[in-house]
Amino acid sequence: MMKSNQAAPRDIDEYIADFPADVQKLLEKMRRTIRKAAPGAKEAIKYQMPTFILNGNLIHFAAFKKHIGLYPAPRGIEEFKDEMAPYLGAKSTLRFPLDKPIPFDLITRIVKFRVQKNVQTAHEQGKKP
Repeated sequence: MMKSNQAAPRDIDEYIADFPADVQKLLEKMRRTIRKAAPGAKEAIKYQMPTFILNGNLIHFAAFKKHIGLYPAPRGIEEFKDEMAPYLGAKSTLRFPLDKPIPFDLITRIVKFRVQKNVQTAHEQGKKP
């Protein structure tokens, strides 16, 4: 995660640049995977983490010393609970160890599910997607 004496990153490029090259590659792949699964989403930094926004927060991710965390809001995506089980951390956080393959196919499906839910919620609330 970010070093405490640094200013918060202004954008995802700046966030990723602060990590070693091998972690940068994984973060860039995570970013591309999310962007492809949610082409209409906007990038931002929220809670000092890369965030994708589409009718509200869609998904956050962050790098740590030994894993990359993925935060699909809201908590608990029942549809994927069995597949997510090996990666579950606290409060539906997914932790992908840096020394193991990251299941980008699962991430794609989670993001597409989140897009569908956010668009559906916005539609129900009378907002434009």
